[in-house]
Amino acid sequence: MRGEPAVLPHHPPLAEAEQGAAPIKPAGLIRFSAPTLGSGHPAAGVPPGAQPIQPRFADLGLADLQAALDGDEFSLAYQPIVSAATRAITGCEALLRWDHPILGPVSPADFVPLAEETGAIGPIGRWVLDTACRQAAAWPEHCRVSVNVSPVQLQEPGFAAQVAAALQASGLAARRLELELTEGVPMRDAAVALNGIMAVRALGVSVALDDFGTGFASLGYLQRFVFDRIKIDRSFIRYLGAARESWFLVRTMHDIAHHFGMAVTAEGIETEDEAQLLREFGSRELQGFLFSRPVTSAALTALLSGTAQAPRGREAERQPKSLSHAAP
Repeated sequence: MRGEPAVLPHHPPLAEAEQGAAPIKPAGLIRFSAPTLGSGHPAAGVPPGAQPIQPRFADLGLADLQAALDGDEFSLAYQPIVSAATRAITGCEALLRWDHPILGPVSPADFVPLAEETGAIGPIGRWVLDTACRQAAAWPEHCRVSVNVSPVQLQEPGFAAQVAAALQASGLAARRLELELTEGVPMRDAAVALNGIMAVRALGVSVALDDFGTGFASLGYLQRFVFDRIKIDRSFIRYLGAARESWFLVRTMHDIAHHFGMAVTAEGIETEDEAQLLREFGSRELQGFLFSRPVTSAALTALLSGTAQAPRGREAERQPKSLSHAAP
């Protein structure tokens, strides 16, 4: 699909609390004790007088993640990324959602670490990659898709082959895929991770370091790995206009990125003042509620075609939810 880049209009700033995922509200949801929450039904043989219990997040396990994958409980939302200079949409970040049949929307902050711990991140990550590439193939050619990748995935044997297979199956050009590596999990084997990054970049896929400065070893990563982009986290942006320390840190991050020849995307932008400062610092792209909340794949298609406007306020909270880092 070809066409002019969609340009997002100016939006009023939004409350900071809206930046997070909607809270999970299990109150009132009850079930009888069962081996897993995945089915949403009591186990066979539950005696007639058995006391129902409220489901808990702590009860979720590998079986529930597998059931979610098999039962189409996962979906992807997309948040537009815009040019700092023109506000035209240049890409979209794929965000994994889980709508549990009993608990409702489960935050990626809760289930992604569980997936990494149980090993479910492998099949879930492949589903995200395949789905994002397939859906992005229908977007305008100037628009890339960013997919969050856990270091656990990156260190899997054959990860680059998975990426190549997703590109071939979808028909998406490699230059339109960017993998965002999160810092939430430390590298078990730096040599394996380095080989993984080199292999996917050899395909023509770009690699970004997400949440720069918030994880285990940002500067150490830059010494050992080659990235095309860094993404500055909202935690550094929020006090940009109020604290000199934040101003200095964000400016220094831009200087470091430019020294290494990397582009900069700033995340979590909520105000015009933030956007203006980041443009002056040299951010190439911006992402945040000032421009658009995450939207469904169908809504994004309409947005990219110019037949719809980006959702504001709590408008997107009505959209179904179910990895940002990813994912988020």
